[in-house]
Amino acid sequence: MVGTASDPHPTHPHLEPAPTGHPAYTETLPCTPESAPAARRLIRQALGAWALDGLADDACLVAVEMVANACRHTRSPVIRVSVTRLDGTTVEIAVTDRSRVLPARKPAAPDALDGRGLLLVDAVAARWGADPQRWGKRVWAEVRAA
Repeated sequence: MVGTASDPHPTHPHLEPAPTGHPAYTETLPCTPESAPAARRLIRQALGAWALDGLADDACLVAVEMVANACRHTRSPVIRVSVTRLDGTTVEIAVTDRSRVLPARKPAAPDALDGRGLLLVDAVAARWGADPQRWGKRVWAEVRAA
């Protein structure tokens, strides 16, 4: 159980076997920007358990950008954040929501305050994509050790 004085709502990440045979940590969160710290905690917890702490900064950046995109572009009440260990050096970060609209990179105006999230994901992740689902979509990104 995770919770602090500044975050009175403890979270309960769920550990489950992934299709790759490696474990995955998942958590269902409210679809609000305030869920970004919980997503970061989930990522750091999983990476610490797998001794992949060196991926934490990049993986957290990817997760926060994907959470922000889901919050901005869907009316889904909840999102599901997951981190899966694909092998000894690679993890997959995924955010699932109930919107069927797939993400698309768009050029941001030079003076824009937002609109660069997928550019950051593209720059940090080894690869990323979105899988349409019958009930929404799953956006994922792979982060690898150098």
